[in-house]
Amino acid sequence: VQLQASGGGLVQPGGSLRLSCATSGFTLDYYAIGWFRQAPGKEREGVLCINASGYSTYYANSVKGRFTISRDNAQNMVDLQMNSLKPEDTAVYYCARGSWCTSTPSGYFHWGQGTLVTVSS
Repeated sequence: VQLQASGGGLVQPGGSLRLSCATSGFTLDYYAIGWFRQAPGKEREGVLCINASGYSTYYANSVKGRFTISRDNAQNMVDLQMNSLKPEDTAVYYCARGSWCTSTPSGYFHWGQGTLVTVSS
């Protein structure tokens, strides 16, 4: 089982980034994928999750209306589209596989390596 997060970088406030989670070693169709983030000195927090049926759940109120999640089972990919980025969105972003969506990191047993998003002018 492997998950590889990519797409991070430096972006100005108000800008957009699209993160991708490439999966392999399992059939994506049957699993939920969550996106989490961890800012320096803070605990890892859930951002968004998409379940096997394609239903998405927001765990961070601050991203509602700005972030969306999508999945392409045929391509084994889950994307996180981030718009109207703010400095407080700066963090390492991780994707993780779970049997269902939950905001608790311990509910996910396989994690990608993380990709750094820095929002700064």
